[in-house]
Amino acid sequence: MAVTVLIPTALQKFTDNKAVIECSGNNISELFDSLEKNCPGIKSRLCDDDGKPRRFLNLYVNSEDIRFLEGTETSLKDGDEVSIVPAVAGG
Repeated sequence: MAVTVLIPTALQKFTDNKAVIECSGNNISELFDSLEKNCPGIKSRLCDDDGKPRRFLNLYVNSEDIRFLEGTETSLKDGDEVSIVPAVAGG
């Protein structure tokens, strides 16, 4: 199963400067593990010690925020697109 992952610029140093990569996983949690296998070091930037997405990081599956779905247990299927979006603050 292939899932397209959109990587923000700040994390592209872990993906050989690629903005889009293909990974696999039945849910977001498994996707994090797949990302770590393919891009060592990226998981610690995405997850806290409990495996939950970091506070200022937003994740979307096909434009749907996982916070309003099933969090890291949100199911993924072949062809899904996962966007990793750092939160922006300011005034």
